[in-house]
Amino acid sequence: MLGALGLSPEDEAVYNQLVRRTQAGPTELGDALRMPAATVEAALAQLTASGLVKCGPDGQFSVAPPAVALGALISEQRGALRSAELALVRLAEEYRSSIAGRTIDELIEVVSGVDAVRHRFAQVQHAARTQVRSFVTTPFIAVPPGANAVESAAVGQGVRFRVVIDRPTLAEPGVVAETLESLRDGVEVRVVDHLPIKLVLADAELALVPLTAVPGGEPGAVLLHRTGLLAAMDALFESVWRHAHPLDSSALTAPAGESAARQAADGPTELDRKIMALLLAGLTDPVVAAQLDLSLRTLQRRLRHLMDLAGVETRMQLGWHAARHGWA
Repeated sequence: MLGALGLSPEDEAVYNQLVRRTQAGPTELGDALRMPAATVEAALAQLTASGLVKCGPDGQFSVAPPAVALGALISEQRGALRSAELALVRLAEEYRSSIAGRTIDELIEVVSGVDAVRHRFAQVQHAARTQVRSFVTTPFIAVPPGANAVESAAVGQGVRFRVVIDRPTLAEPGVVAETLESLRDGVEVRVVDHLPIKLVLADAELALVPLTAVPGGEPGAVLLHRTGLLAAMDALFESVWRHAHPLDSSALTAPAGESAARQAADGPTELDRKIMALLLAGLTDPVVAAQLDLSLRTLQRRLRHLMDLAGVETRMQLGWHAARHGWA
């Protein structure tokens, strides 16, 4: 818990023991924690230097009031973080100025290997100050579903995430579950029939474009700085985004299961809305049934009920009716 303040696990254990005891000597603390004397003494020295404990004339250690001592450390950390943020802004501006005169080789970096591509993928997202845009398509090589730990943290810090995913990818195991989690976190997701490339853009400053993997070869990617190619990637994303089908988080996060289908008889249930949202996104009946843990027969029975409810005869008519009446 106190690691963020620069304390080691041993420092924290000694400090917690002192808080409980109010006052104790090194030998007593070592016995209680089953910790070597040298480790206890090193921890007490660190805690004393941090102003969290003090040593009395009798060699007994006691804690300073935590609200005061820890509060001072937290304030110092905040000040240090603020200084780091200001340094980041300054360095980013200097970097932008410096790349203005760079050669093309310096503006386009080739990254090779799974670990290197994964590392650059995280770095590009961390570098975004306002938004991250990405294309998600198969195959997954460096960053499989569920492996993007940066996304939720960045969204929580106010970075806007816009993601376009193609329909074949939604049928891959685990992808719908990850998409639902992203929607709940506030990520904007749209679907298209097919994407030509993978892509991640940080603001209008950086882009990472994976290279086509050669069978048996090492995966790679190209990191683009502010170049004409980056501008082209920016325009490509916005064009695809405008024509993509939005996924509705309220429809997709409704509870699944056959019990949800019996909630209403005179209108679409939450399960029905989820079915329609996935079908309108272009998924096939077997994929939708598998993603919602339904049998194919149950899914088709629900669709027949929806067509009767809407008074239509075809799936296309049902899709129009669902879109007009907010069923998905």
